[in-house]
Parts: sequence; structure tokens; C-alpha cells
Amino acid sequence: MLPSLFISHGSPMLALEPGASGPALARLAEQLPKPRAIVLVSAHWESRELKVASGAQPQTWHDFGGFPPALFAMQYPAPGSPSVAAQVVECLAGAGLPATLDPNRPFDHGVWVPMSLMYPAADIPIVQVSLPSAHGPRLQQAVGRALAGLREQGILLVGSGSITHNLGELNWHSKADEASDWAEAFRDWMVEHLASNDEAALLDYRQRAPHAVRNHPRDEHLLPLYFAWAAGGAFERVHQGFTLGALGMDIYRFG
Repeated sequence: MLPSLFISHGSPMLALEPGASGPALARLAEQLPKPRAIVLVSAHWESRELKVASGAQPQTWHDFGGFPPALFAMQYPAPGSPSVAAQVVECLAGAGLPATLDPNRPFDHGVWVPMSLMYPAADIPIVQVSLPSAHGPRLQQAVGRALAGLREQGILLVGSGSITHNLGELNWHSKADEASDWAEAFRDWMVEHLASNDEAALLDYRQRAPHAVRNHPRDEHLLPLYFAWAAGGAFERVHQGFTLGALGMDIYRFG
């Protein structure tokens, strides 16, 4: 059975400057059986209600600005899968979570940047599930539980976000892997409670975790973690690190 994954995708520049995260993602992909499809929740598809991308050939969306032309030239031509998308909607409906199909959704950088490092051949179908972020961690937990059974069918479940994400507090002069105390404290608290599977604490992280609001002024980049956690099994930290002093780059495996 495939695990579920949480990937901190960092800046879009990760695609060109993979640092330590790129090799970690490549090694992880080599360790896993090749998925027949990937179902992914990205921090960059926020929505009011649940949606599932159903296009057969999603476009590569450069949903950012101010980066080098080489980044805008990158394409990730992985296929979609209308049949897997329909299966996802069916699983969600069975759990009382109605969702609609979106045949026009492109791959945002929360999809194609980490996937280009894991599966550069772009030959695995990817189906994206939207993030109704206003509903918080409990909805993502429900979505993860509803889709967990897909792991037994050769489908890799991925949450793509960031373990810490406050762009206003990045230190552009920090040394490699240097981290602010408040960012490390939050990351370490999350790791501790994921390892013990402390559901009550994790769901109430905003009140209980140290510096929670400072690390996530909005929590759209943390919510995909709840999808991966609920869809998987035992917690394993695959990679840890920081860039720019406060942008967490951890990768977690569940199951």
C-alpha cells in the first residue's frame, strides 16, 4: 500500500534551485512503488466548496510573479485522469462531502514544482482536490479519511503546503538551513504531536502550538498536512530544514 505524503514546497524557485529538498523528494520517489495516479491537495487552490480537477491534460500554471524567465519556461505535462477524478468525487460523496468536477483547473506551482522533483518524467496522472480553507483542519481531516482507501489501489495521496509559512518574516540574508527560534519551536511541536497522533492537540493547533499565528498568519499552507495525516498511517519525518530563516521545508510520510 502506498503512503500519504506532506510536502513543504517552499518557493517556486525550488524547481530551479532544489537545495536539499529536491534530492530528498527524488529519493522518496525511488523508495515508493510507482503510483498509478496521484491525488493532491495544494495550498494554492483555495475554494469555497470542494472541487476536483477532472481535465485530461491540465496546463502548467505559472501562478506567481517576479521570478526568472527560466522558471516561466518550465512545463510539467503530466496528464490528468477524468476516471480517477470521478472516483474521488464518489468517495467524497460517500463520506457526506459533496464535490463538483472542474475540467479546466491547471496545475498550480504547489502541484508541479514538487512533482517535477519527484517524478520528472511527468508520466503519472495527477488529480487535484481543492482546499476550502475557511473550513479549517477538520474538513481536511474528513477529506483525508474519505480518500484513504485509494492508497490500497496504487494511488499516492499528497498534501502540498509548508510546515511554516510567514512570507513577511523571511530573512533574505540567512545562512543555509538557519532557522528562527519561533519557527523551529512551532515545527517541533507539530512533529511531536504528529508522532504521538494527538488528534485533539493537532486540530486545536492554533490555540495550543507555540507561535502558531506567527508561523501561519493564514493557515492555507498548513491545511494540506491534515489531509495527508488523516489519509495515512504512522508518522515518519523524511526530511527537515528551513530556507530564508523561517520557511519550513519538512517532508512527512504517513504509513
